[in-house]
Amino acid sequence: MPAKSKAQQKAAGAALSAKRGDTPKSKLRGASKQMVDSMTEKELDEMASTKSKGKPKHVSH
Repeated sequence: MPAKSKAQQKAAGAALSAKRGDTPKSKLRGASKQMVDSMTEKELDEMASTKSKGKPKHVSH
């Protein structure tokens, strides 16, 4: 599933880094902390690698 905003893409990138062991999980905050436990590495990679051109900074619910 592609990221809907730049913030979501950034959180997915941070979670992916922790999932791969490059960043300690203790450094994660907010959405990325939840993403690392609830999503697979493939899902995080797909979301983090989404093109950011034309995406809003944040999406309101």
